[in-house]
Amino acid sequence: EVQLQASGGGLVQAGGSLRLSCTASGFIWRDYVIGWFRQAPGKEREGVSSISIYDGKVYYADPVKGRFTISSDNAKNTVYLQMNNLKPEDTAVYYCAADLNQNTWYYRSYPDYLGQGTQVTVSS
Repeated sequence: EVQLQASGGGLVQAGGSLRLSCTASGFIWRDYVIGWFRQAPGKEREGVSSISIYDGKVYYADPVKGRFTISSDNAKNTVYLQMNNLKPEDTAVYYCAADLNQNTWYYRSYPDYLGQGTQVTVSS
């Protein structure tokens, strides 16, 4: 059974930081791209960031470039998303996801696996 366990969301003031964690099990870790989608109320789901476990290639959506950093700890099957200089427009439910294709994040396709979300709220 595939499991994607996300944690680390919360409430933070604008300019603050949060770190999200996603721990995965139930599939061949090194074959996948792991990352985060987010969805704000009334908006479409968007791909935020992802990392290829195989070669370390990373993807960032334009709105988060320079502020978010994704990394992986392959010994723990865990991916982290360090979010700095948070803005109110970053407020959303963040979902951990896994897919064989990194383009899934760019094209906002539905990933192979989508975990439960964690709420991130940024106050102004």
